[in-house]
Parts: sequence; structure tokens; C-alpha cells
Amino acid sequence: MKKSALLFIVSILSGFLYSQVLTDPFQSYDLSIECEGGKIFGTLLVPNAKSPFPVALLISGSGPTDRDGNQPNMKNNSLRYLAENLARQGIATFRYDKRLIGQSKTGQRESDIRFEDYIDDAKQWILKLKQDARFSKVIVIGHSEGSLIGMIAAGDSKADRFISIAGVFKPADRVILEQTKGLPTHLHKEMIAILDSLRNGKMVSHVNPNLAALFRPSVQPYMISWMKYDPSKEIQQLRIPILIIQGTADIQVGVDHARQLAASAPRAELKIIENMNHVLKIVEGDRNKNVATYMNPNLPISDELVKAITDFIKNNGSRYIH
Repeated sequence: MKKSALLFIVSILSGFLYSQVLTDPFQSYDLSIECEGGKIFGTLLVPNAKSPFPVALLISGSGPTDRDGNQPNMKNNSLRYLAENLARQGIATFRYDKRLIGQSKTGQRESDIRFEDYIDDAKQWILKLKQDARFSKVIVIGHSEGSLIGMIAAGDSKADRFISIAGVFKPADRVILEQTKGLPTHLHKEMIAILDSLRNGKMVSHVNPNLAALFRPSVQPYMISWMKYDPSKEIQQLRIPILIIQGTADIQVGVDHARQLAASAPRAELKIIENMNHVLKIVEGDRNKNVATYMNPNLPISDELVKAITDFIKNNGSRYIH
């Protein structure tokens, strides 16, 4: 290849890369905090705008869900897309891998983890963000189980606002019973007995193999600690603006949960989004089509969700509790 042609290609590529840098709406940074046995890692997206601007802390749901909203063999990028879309609206975002998930491989075992650990980690992140002069206010956004974690951490750490997405209003044991009511009668009865024992702080040594994935011995201490908290009571402790969001196509958490949660905090805003499912995607059709979106990383999240969150964060908050 002639030198002149090579220089031309390099020039074109350089111009393209330079253009991408100029037009990219946000910058990405890796952050970490110390925790027992290691570190917790996350991703901060900062808008290409003049600071200060608000920052939203995203807390993922239950199970092995990483900072992007993905689980093994279940990639949908729901929280990644939410973070990026908010950053495009001038709102910084931070999302992280919980203990033992993704990059946050601490020295702990599953049996060491308690619900309070997740609350403490969220509180650490809130305080870290509050200390950053680039951010005008810190908003906590909790998805699914992350809703309960977020509402407790937001109150304890004096966050500026709280947003619940697909959050439940019942304690964990009642939610589990609700979500598994389609089980055969004998298994459901065994589940009730196990949950009764865990609710009373007692582990169960003999578990039906068909229920072992949910009630394996290593996760029972976590479940015992989780069941102590009632979202409908915890949300009453908040004295900050609250937005509760729920999709009508959510096959894991029904709209009734959002309505009941809002009833527990009467001055909260309630936003119901038609045809949005648990992974924040718009879906029309049967259960199979709904479940298929859990494994579709290319399907965008709801535009209405992004708008509702953006409007809530950017309004002056005059009609909310302070």
C-alpha cells in the first residue's frame, strides 16, 4: 500500500474516532469500595455536561443479577440500558455488581451473606456519591428486590429521592408463596412449612430436592435476614420524594404491589406503564413472548420509563415531602 493511501486511511480513522469522542453523550469510569473479604465494583456514567448534575444509584434485583441486569444465560441489559438512557438525559448513573456477583468476587461464601450486607453496601455507595462535588443530588433507584434495599439505604443515608421499579409491598416469604402458587399441592405445603421455620429464625435441614434450588442450606441464612423487613412499613420511614413504577406486563410482580406500596406512602407518585414487563421491556403477547425478552439483549427498554424517571428527577420537587 502506498504511503499516501495509508496516511489517508489513518486520517479518516482518526477523524472518525475524534468525532465519536466529541459526540459521545457520557464518559464511563470504574469505581470500587471495600467490603468484607474484598471489593465491590461498579460503573459510573458521567454526562458530557457542565456539573453539577444529579446522579442515580441503580440497585439490581435478587439472585445472581449483575450491574447490567443480567444473569447467567439470561442477558437482557435492562439496567445497562436504563443507566445509559438516563446519562443521555444529563443524569449521571452508577450501577454495581453485588457481593459474589460479576466482578465483585469477595472472599465470602454464599452462607456468609445477609440482607443487611446489601443495605450497607448501598449506603456506602450513596455516601461516596454524596461526597462527589460533581453531583447536585443523589437519587436511589431500586429494581425488584433492590427496591427494598434501596428504600432502607436511601433513608439511612439521606439520599435526595427514591424510585422503586417492580418493587413488592409484602415481606419476602409472602412474595415467594405468591410467586410459586402454581406448584403442586404437596410441594406448596412443604414450602409453607419451610418458610414458617425460616420466618422464626430456624434453618431447615431436610428439603425436598424439588425445592432445593430455592432453599439450599447456604442461602437460608440470607432468607432469614431478608424476611425481617416489610416494604410497606419501611417506605413509611422515608421523608423524601418517592416515585413508584410498575409495568402491567410484569409476570413476577403484579400491579397491585405498586398500588399497595403507594398506599403506604400516600404522597408518593405512582406510575403504571402499559405492557412493560419485569426486565423493563415493552411486550405484547403471551407468557412465552414475555419470557423471551429476558434473553434478548438487543430489545430496548421502555421509553416511557426513561421519561418518567427523568421528569421525576429533574422537577423542582415542590409537591413532595422534604
